[in-house]
Amino acid sequence: MNYNIVAPPPGYSSPGLFASRFDKIIGLARSNSVWPLPFATSCCGIEFMATMASHYDLARFGSERLSFSPRQADLLMVMGTIAKKMGPIVHQVYEQMAEPRWVIAVGACASSGGIFDTFSVLQGIDKVVPVDVYVPGCPPRPEQIIEGFMKIQELVRNEPLRRRYSPEYRDLLERYGINAIPQKEHNNK
Repeated sequence: MNYNIVAPPPGYSSPGLFASRFDKIIGLARSNSVWPLPFATSCCGIEFMATMASHYDLARFGSERLSFSPRQADLLMVMGTIAKKMGPIVHQVYEQMAEPRWVIAVGACASSGGIFDTFSVLQGIDKVVPVDVYVPGCPPRPEQIIEGFMKIQELVRNEPLRRRYSPEYRDLLERYGINAIPQKEHNNK
């Protein structure tokens, strides 16, 4: 059998030893153990089910466990049409998630309201929660959802550990009416 040996990531290595930066190791661990919370309402939810099935198998990327509790999820995947009445619910679910947390808007309806330009449909979930990755399509194919998930993994892997405590991030959350971690609480940790 021939095995291809992959080169180690940047860092110092010798036989039996590998050294790297702590934030890179944390990013690698986080990016390969993302627990998504699916918030599916329409046909995009059906495509997500296909993404989780054996043919596409999102579990290959470290998301074996879907979390239906916001307190145990890292990633909010909003899929399908979101009515304006559901906007506060999406916001509440996002607030109940622990930091660090990420959001994917899957499909045209979650991203921009889709073809439903009516008074009752929210014209994009970025009106109620900050979105990290948009997956286009109506509905998007499972390959597109996987690509969006891989973009989230890349974001998670390369995110600095202190970004969530930056003034810019706090301002972003305040614009959405989301309570950030108080600076005093962060300094006591």
